[in-house]
Amino acid sequence: MIDVSIILPCLNEAETVANCINKAKVCLDKSSFSYEVILADNGSTDGSVEIAKNLGVRIIKVPEKGYGAAILAGLKNAEGQFIVIADSDDSYDLGIANLFIETLADGHDLVLGCRFPKLGGEIIPGAMPHLHRYVGTPILSWLVRILFKTDIADINCGYRGLQKSFSEKLDLKSSGMEFASEMIVKAVLLKGRMKQIPITLHPDGRKNSQSHLKPFRDGLRHVSLILKFFFRNPVKH
Repeated sequence: MIDVSIILPCLNEAETVANCINKAKVCLDKSSFSYEVILADNGSTDGSVEIAKNLGVRIIKVPEKGYGAAILAGLKNAEGQFIVIADSDDSYDLGIANLFIETLADGHDLVLGCRFPKLGGEIIPGAMPHLHRYVGTPILSWLVRILFKTDIADINCGYRGLQKSFSEKLDLKSSGMEFASEMIVKAVLLKGRMKQIPITLHPDGRKNSQSHLKPFRDGLRHVSLILKFFFRNPVKH
C-alpha cells in the first residue's frame, strides 16, 4: 500500500501544474513515505494533462464539472493511507506537504491549512481578493464555528490532508466549491480528530486564465449546505 496520495484538482492549469507537481515530488523524495501524485482533471484543453503525464503523474479524468467533483474522483481512486489535497495554481506550497502528512501520521483524521494571521498564517498581497479575505471566508468560517461549536478559522482553505479511511466515513457528495464546507461540517459531526496548521497563500501563478470561483453563487451554496446540515444535525451546547 502507498503511504501518501497527493490530489491536484485541475482545469486548464498548464502554466502552474508542473511547479505544483515538482514541489510535491521534491518534498516527498526527501521523506520516508512512498507516494503517488494524482491529477484529477476536470476537462482541461490547454495541455495540463500532457504536462502531468510527462512528469509521471496518474491522471483521473473527471467528466462531471466542479471542484468537489474533481476531488471526489481523486479520493475514490487514491491508494495512499494519507491524502493531501492542494490546488494546481501554485497558490499553496506543496514543498511543505510533509507537515500535513506527519500530522496525519500522528493520528489526526483531518488537517486543515489556515491562511489567516489568527493562527499564524499569511496571505501574500494580491493572493486573495478583499471580498473573500474580509467578508466571504470570515463570515462562512464564523457561521460554522457558531453553529457547530468548533474552532476552525479558515473553512475555505484548499490545502488540507485527511486519512483515506476517514474520507470514506465522511461520505462526501458535493460537486461544487461547497465541498470544502461539507468536509469540515461532517468531520465535526463525526467528532474527527482535527488540527489546523498555518500556511502561506501565494498569488495565483496563472497569468492567462481566470479563477474558477464564482463568489456570490458559491457563497450561497456554502451557506445553504451549512444550514442544511445544522437543521438536520443541531449541535447542542
